[in-house]
Amino acid sequence: DMGGFSVEEVGERQWRRLWTRGGFPEAFRARSREASAAWREGFVRTFLERDLPQLGVQVPAAMLRRFWTMLAHYHGQTWNSSAIASSLGLSQPTTRRYLDLLTDALVVRQLPPWFENAGKRVVKSPKVYVRDSGLLHTLLGIDDEPSLESHPKLGASWEGFVLEQVLAWPLERQAWFWATHAGAEIDLVVVRGARRWGFEFKYADAPRMTRSIHVALADLKLDRVFVVSPGERSYPLHDRVECVCLADLPRIRRIVIGGR
Repeated sequence: DMGGFSVEEVGERQWRRLWTRGGFPEAFRARSREASAAWREGFVRTFLERDLPQLGVQVPAAMLRRFWTMLAHYHGQTWNSSAIASSLGLSQPTTRRYLDLLTDALVVRQLPPWFENAGKRVVKSPKVYVRDSGLLHTLLGIDDEPSLESHPKLGASWEGFVLEQVLAWPLERQAWFWATHAGAEIDLVVVRGARRWGFEFKYADAPRMTRSIHVALADLKLDRVFVVSPGERSYPLHDRVECVCLADLPRIRRIVIGGR
């Protein structure tokens, strides 16, 4: 897959712009907020009204727009076909087909659950994300940073944004999330050879060690956990847990990919 711009490509000083506008070059480089928003809205319409029909998709564009917008409101949550089907007046198989269609078109991500038996009842539905943060914000009606900062999906938007930064590494087919019905969870589990890495994405200046991380370390036998935040520095939270700022992701990439 070829994704949009990454933080490493645009520079750490521009990560907020990248997060707000997304990784499409025209959206990121637009001369104004209004121009970026207009380009993204135009992309959504063209994608639904022209691109998908040219690929043989025979679903009304208006219905797919409603479905995609509904998914944006579930961004970062586990897939709930019954709730979405009920809201849109569709059958559950139809909503599943629409989800797979947008996933195959690379605008939606389904992150599968980790199934290893750890003696606990685990969540078995995938989590869903709109892959480009700029398109997510367009679907949610978010035009600028102040609107994003005050939006209820702020934390979920951050989670999806950093998730895509990490999965841009050669990890996509070795990645899962893990959650139990008792409430313990980890946003991303990555396996490289015999080593297991965990990631949490927290929109907080100074994240702390949590019970979920303790449980994940023990149950999943994780080598280390990285908690990625928008803070300005990285620091340890535990002997196997580190809070990481975005500027430090290249170092974490070397650790995970290189296995050090």
